[in-house]
Amino acid sequence: MYGIHRINHISKWSPQKCKSVSCGRQLQPLLNSANFPYSTKESEFLHRSPIPTYHFQPSLPRLPIPKLEDTSRRYLDAQKPLLTPEQYEDVKRTTENFIGHEGRELHAELVAQDKVNKHTSYVSEPWFDMYLRYRNSIVLNHNPFIAFNPDPTTNDPLIRATKLLHAAIRFKKSLDAKVLSPDVYHLNPKKSDTAMFRNIVKLLPSSLSWYGAYFFKAFPLDMSQYNRLFNSTRIPMNVKDELQSYPEDRHIAVLRNGHLFTFDLIKDDGSLLSKDEIHANLRNIVDRSSCENGTSCGILTAEDRAHWASLREHLSNNKNNSEVLRKMDGALFVLCLDDKKYSDEYEAMKMFLHGDGNNRWFDKSFQLIVEGNGEAAIHFEHAWGDGVAVMRFFNEIHKESTQENFEPQLDIASTNVSHHEFELDDGMKNVIANSKDKFGNFVSKLSFHAQEIEDFGKNYFKDKKLSPDGVLQLAFQIAYHRMYGCAVPTYESCSTAAFKHGRTETIRPATMQTLVCAEAFEASNPSGVDEMADLVGKSSEMHGKLTKEAAMGQGFDRHLFALANMALKTNRKVNFFEDTAYQKMNHIILSTSTVFSPFVRMGGFAPVTPNGLGVGYMINDNKIGCNVSAYPDSPNCKDFVENIIKSLYDIHSVLEGRNFKKV
Repeated sequence: MYGIHRINHISKWSPQKCKSVSCGRQLQPLLNSANFPYSTKESEFLHRSPIPTYHFQPSLPRLPIPKLEDTSRRYLDAQKPLLTPEQYEDVKRTTENFIGHEGRELHAELVAQDKVNKHTSYVSEPWFDMYLRYRNSIVLNHNPFIAFNPDPTTNDPLIRATKLLHAAIRFKKSLDAKVLSPDVYHLNPKKSDTAMFRNIVKLLPSSLSWYGAYFFKAFPLDMSQYNRLFNSTRIPMNVKDELQSYPEDRHIAVLRNGHLFTFDLIKDDGSLLSKDEIHANLRNIVDRSSCENGTSCGILTAEDRAHWASLREHLSNNKNNSEVLRKMDGALFVLCLDDKKYSDEYEAMKMFLHGDGNNRWFDKSFQLIVEGNGEAAIHFEHAWGDGVAVMRFFNEIHKESTQENFEPQLDIASTNVSHHEFELDDGMKNVIANSKDKFGNFVSKLSFHAQEIEDFGKNYFKDKKLSPDGVLQLAFQIAYHRMYGCAVPTYESCSTAAFKHGRTETIRPATMQTLVCAEAFEASNPSGVDEMADLVGKSSEMHGKLTKEAAMGQGFDRHLFALANMALKTNRKVNFFEDTAYQKMNHIILSTSTVFSPFVRMGGFAPVTPNGLGVGYMINDNKIGCNVSAYPDSPNCKDFVENIIKSLYDIHSVLEGRNFKKV
């Protein structure tokens, strides 16, 4: 019942290490500054870091381009478990020819281009471009959700929403004032996450600050994506979408029953709305939106991008509609108040991942969803960033909002709540009705299954000197092998945020080590306990190696992606990129993602291919959970989850010296 996103991990490395987990025009590296003065009231800041938020940004190291020979070797290693020996030899010849000819030329051009663009990373612009040129609906295909743990102090949805909003605007105020603590990965927190560390590095000029942190074995992370967290949206266009931000705006958009309301969270004098004032405004909105708006334009944001672009252009021809769209685009973010109370985890996943589309605006950088039981989640659009900023924001506002009770004063009057309505002609009303039918059919194809283990978790595997993540990935490989007798292309993303404008790199968890181990775990295989335990260790060791390489920008996927993009931009046909094995390698069957956070209850995302699986998982100290999504052509997600659970228990038995084959 846990999970997080598909194509890119969402990550927060400090104060707690998290693996990363996924935009258009190159973002400016610094400063999401508001164009209005804030009050200086200390209680309105989330905290005040002695190190400025962007202190390390100018001195961050650049993302390295791997050597072409290393990329070739890593690519072939990843292909080996997926191919027969004969197929592998064919791929090897194709790869050797590539690195000797077109690949070498493309690599030289990429290196030359990278030397010119020292302000960014070699993968940043094409990665943005990939997302924004995507023409299908972004719902399911790109946008994930992350659900918060319950607030132990309340299950009232308006109180929960109020507390989250107040924490959110305090986060933004701290970010805008540049007093939000920088993201730093501490290799040894006891030695580096200290007052001495902070006192020393804050005195260093920004051009040298990274080196000072490195002396303490602390690694600052790129924070350029924080510029798009608030006041941002994705604008649909015919060929390639755009990202737009409006840092001068101070209002929030609230959707309830398809009705759109706005009110300012920041007052004219720069002070923040109090929790009582926020709660009064939300009560006012509830009172004014009891009936469903049957012609909500939010459903249009789930359309294919070019179609939505033409519809939005039509809407914008009306002055009122243009103003309403501008209000939505510039909002800090969207709060979606859902009356529906989910009855189980599966309903929750569907509600938070897509809902009925009527009470959503999928283009916004993120939506905060609060349902009728007071459960809450963040649903975010993926083009603008990899989720680094989202996860930091998620952790901070959950921690802040759940620390104390809030009992609202019900005699406070609401202020400045505006109701916005689109003016729709009959043609647009018909389009909305058709979009609803299309959306319902689209999302109905996605199914989920979830399960968890409470008998062991991260601590157990660490005690066994194994990588907890490596063991989970091994369990996925064993489970699939038990169902289909083979290994398949598997994707796990790792943050490269330790580098300026770093994005993600792919970990390829299907290795020869996991394949051999999966074969040994078959009931008919004669391998005994000692041999199986040794194979588990080797699989874990290889996974750790791949993870470290990926985090240092030394995988092969992003390098090949950039080379393919270089070929595409110069209209060159390269046989390597059209090779069947290369295409198959990038047709991901197991798209996996996790996040290490004590505040995450679950997450959800769809498979990235029609016959694939979306595998979200969570490894807590003494508990493991996973949820799996599937389409009609995918493997059965219930069967896959049950095989994952069985594989984990079988691994546990082997590590305890018991042979599960003899039970």
